[in-house]
Amino acid sequence: MTNLLEIEDLSVGFRTPRGNLQAVRNATLTLAPGESIGIVGESGSGKTVLSRAVMGLLPSTATRTGSIVYQGREISDLPRDEVRDLWGTGMAMIFQDPMTALNPTRRIGSQLSESLVVRLKMDKGAARQKSVELLRRVRIPDPEGMLRKFPYQLSGGMRQRIMIAIAVSCGPELLFADEPTTALDVTVQAQVLELLDELRAENNTAMVLVTHDLGVVAGHTDKIAVMYAGDVVEYAPTKRLYASMKMPYTEALLNSIPRLETPTGSRLPVIEGRLPDPTKEVAGCAFADRCPYVSEKCRAEKPPLMDAGDGHLYRCWFPIGGVN
Repeated sequence: MTNLLEIEDLSVGFRTPRGNLQAVRNATLTLAPGESIGIVGESGSGKTVLSRAVMGLLPSTATRTGSIVYQGREISDLPRDEVRDLWGTGMAMIFQDPMTALNPTRRIGSQLSESLVVRLKMDKGAARQKSVELLRRVRIPDPEGMLRKFPYQLSGGMRQRIMIAIAVSCGPELLFADEPTTALDVTVQAQVLELLDELRAENNTAMVLVTHDLGVVAGHTDKIAVMYAGDVVEYAPTKRLYASMKMPYTEALLNSIPRLETPTGSRLPVIEGRLPDPTKEVAGCAFADRCPYVSEKCRAEKPPLMDAGDGHLYRCWFPIGGVN
């Protein structure tokens, strides 16, 4: 099967007063049509920057190297206006905060129909009818009435559904969902993720699901890339990663998820320490100062991506469970 998206040795940096900030380092990922990948990591790990680099949404202070191939076409060097032509019909993004992503001064109907008119060349009447259908599809009650409302009149869950409707309105082949369940209660989270799965299945849409929560991607992705300090530190089919994770950071992320059986009043588990300074090069493993299994070799030499077989890659000198 020909891949829909191929990212090879992608690096992204930003010019800052303190020097070059390296947000993504030599990331290599692939995505087939209809496939879903989760990109997981703490805030500052580079996962959102990676998605925005593919979409061509980086600011002018950013520098980007490496290759991004979409539908067999190299797009990393395309002019911005040609990349913009891919938005909506080729690729689309559900942004992290729907309150800031939606224009607070425009009604929902105006924002939803805009892409239909611009990208699909619909007239206003057809765009309005399609907008109602989209709102109904994302389970918005009274879709006709919703068109007249402003974002501030809606709950977080309703705003997120509006963002999903806008993102899928033109039938994109690749959908980026950047923390689509952040700040939503667990019931609404489950509804949003279920909705994304349904829309993907209907249109055979590939999806990149960006999150800090390994629990979110468990049942909604085909494979997972774990990022830390700009590096992909583990990359595997979803089921294999949960059955046999190798990277201590992946284990730490999983252990930090609150569990129902945890007694009330218990201290929530955290990953002690913090990410290294992204403007400075680290000689060894970037996770060394926070890793419970650290050795001198970890601090002295940066581990390469190693192959555990069956598409499972990891970046660790002393993997959990040893080498298969």
